[in-house]
Amino acid sequence: MSTPLSRPSYAAVLRVPQARRTFTAALTARLSYATVGLAVPLAVTAATGSWAVSGVVLSLFGAATVLLMPLRAALVDRHGPRRALPPMSVLYGVLLALLAALTWHPGAPAAAVAGTAALAGCCAPPLGPAMRALWSRLMPDEGMARRAYSLDAVAEELLYVSGPALVGVLLGVAPAAAGILLSAALNVAGTCAFVTSPAMPGPRSAARRGRPVPVRGLLPAVVVALGLGLAISAVELLVLAFAAAHSYDTALVPWALGALSVGSALGGLAVGAVRWRAPARTRLCRFAAAFGLVLAAAGAAPGLWTLSAVLALAGAFIAPALTTAYLLADETATEDTRIRAGAWVNTGVNAGSSAGALAAGLLIDRLPLPLCFALAGGSALATAAAATVRATAAGRAARTTAPAATDRG
Repeated sequence: MSTPLSRPSYAAVLRVPQARRTFTAALTARLSYATVGLAVPLAVTAATGSWAVSGVVLSLFGAATVLLMPLRAALVDRHGPRRALPPMSVLYGVLLALLAALTWHPGAPAAAVAGTAALAGCCAPPLGPAMRALWSRLMPDEGMARRAYSLDAVAEELLYVSGPALVGVLLGVAPAAAGILLSAALNVAGTCAFVTSPAMPGPRSAARRGRPVPVRGLLPAVVVALGLGLAISAVELLVLAFAAAHSYDTALVPWALGALSVGSALGGLAVGAVRWRAPARTRLCRFAAAFGLVLAAAGAAPGLWTLSAVLALAGAFIAPALTTAYLLADETATEDTRIRAGAWVNTGVNAGSSAGALAAGLLIDRLPLPLCFALAGGSALATAAAATVRATAAGRAARTTAPAATDRG
């Protein structure tokens, strides 16, 4: 057995033919999602003079992007990435360009801005699920696939750190709407490079289209992803509230949140390097439960720097949990439903993020801050427990029915 297969490494993942080129193209396109999240509210606020309008526009854009992702992923599964992704990306880019034109100068009509943003969100191509599905095709064994998924998760974490920084640099020389144009260009250029990679599969045959996603096997991954999204999205508001309650300068908050990201990146790299004996579903529940427990305890930190250290520890379980959720989705999916399966996990995370930020905002003024941290961590714990109970029940059912199946033979 060759060295890359017996001792897989991240370098070995990138040495797989076409992996580096394809991954770079996908990351370029996915960077657009990290830049547009900051560019849209800044541009809309500058054009309309209203943070309320900006909030509505961002909510519509986010809801259309997240809730319709499984539908767009189904189109990619049905017709293949080469046929489905380019039209989505081009339409998405055109609508973002129109949104940039509307918000380039003050006085933009709020209804037109909101409608354009919502339509753009409807067309956002599911690039993350498509890349993760391709990793499964490119990697020669389970160990390499685990490394690839971990690398993907860490790279995505870094995108959402570097994307807003890139918009910040651009704001020094151009209006905020230029950030929307940049997002459109990144998405279209990256997607075109992605789908022209020789590693990309060809069109689906008619006999392989329309197969349903195995929902029962996928449900634990989606449920745990939902709980993780709820907890992770609450952290930003909770840290802001913690800094205010302890009279810290809010300029220090990004450092605390950065500790969470650093912990996640390191955890993601570590999880891909370990040969796990426990099945993916068990690992997923353990990672999510560990994250929830550490986050629940974070509210008892005496100061911001202690809180940062605790958040770094909590973050060490985020990328491993999400990586394992995507691996579990891949294990339960068929060859022709992998993109949809990954998209459902993605939808779970993002839907949880939207709900978690809203819940945290409502609770911070009504409950003691340590209790808010405990509730945020509890959401991850609860979904991990629910997935564990379901897995246990499924295992018992399988053991109960096995003899009957043998007798019938």
